[in-house]
Amino acid sequence: MRAIVYTQTGDSSVLESSEREIAEPGSGEIRVRVIVSGVNPTDWKTRRGSNAAPTGVESVPNQDGAGIVDAVGPGVSQFAVGDRVWLGISAWQRPASGTAQEYTITLASRAFPLPDAVSFEEGAAFGVPAVTAHRALTVAEDGPAQLAPGALDGRVVLVAGGAGAVGHAAIQLARWAGATVITTVSGSDKAALAEAAGAHHVVSYRDPDAEQQIRGLAPDGVDIVVEVAAGANAALDQAVTHPRSTIASYGNDGGVPLTIEFGRAISLNLRYQFVLIYTMGPEAWVAAGAAVTAAAADGALGIGDETGLPVHRYPLERTAEAHDAVEGGVVGKVLIEVAEAGR
Repeated sequence: MRAIVYTQTGDSSVLESSEREIAEPGSGEIRVRVIVSGVNPTDWKTRRGSNAAPTGVESVPNQDGAGIVDAVGPGVSQFAVGDRVWLGISAWQRPASGTAQEYTITLASRAFPLPDAVSFEEGAAFGVPAVTAHRALTVAEDGPAQLAPGALDGRVVLVAGGAGAVGHAAIQLARWAGATVITTVSGSDKAALAEAAGAHHVVSYRDPDAEQQIRGLAPDGVDIVVEVAAGANAALDQAVTHPRSTIASYGNDGGVPLTIEFGRAISLNLRYQFVLIYTMGPEAWVAAGAAVTAAAADGALGIGDETGLPVHRYPLERTAEAHDAVEGGVVGKVLIEVAEAGR
């Protein structure tokens, strides 16, 4: 079968086309015929050396994807051959299980049903972004552990970076769960994307009165902040929250050190929750997988220009270019078409 592999870390030039044997799934595993592979920042960061396999170990890039179950290993009862699935963190601690190949062997616990009405492209775009968004929206002390319609009724959610993949998913999931969604972006082009995703209100974080604008939209403060730049946005986040609010940060874009105004934070019982889906535990994964699947079935997790997430497509042999696009900060979702496109 065709696969993209690398045996040493570095820039995208370490990625090579290869022919790999089609393996058989073991206990608790399934084999998936990959139709579409999704590319995320975590993929190029791993390729460059973050949590990478030791040098000399053949690794297949990309954590997320969607396809069709091709074989089922012992002990797997939740899937059968022919089932459509979407995959999340397939290659975590399993370097050969990346999705940039025609068939991958993955843990059944990292696969989730793909509703019939949802395309493989959409399924490949879920994974890291949607699960991260779900986790950020469900870590509040007074909030739900799993999203569903109505779960966030009456809540105000602030999504930082609403034009990014995680921000886009957070807007969509929060809207689906009933929240009022405010998002911050850098300019008018990204504001249009956030509005297309479903944000009720969009504020430029570059505006000197951004705090006042958000307070005007949420006089009592926001309940949950979904944060991509914890340090750079720390002052704004802390200023627009209220007692028992949660700031859920999954990134620190810009690398600015995070500073917490202790007096305000303790007086509000403010919660900072740091979000990394690789280590968040199995119960959170089960909840996220079920909620993302349900939201997708309801048509709440679309991709494409009309939903505010432009799609950039590459064939498998151009995986290196796809990685470069993501590493270069392309706006939208990068997908790799592994097999013939279809539903």
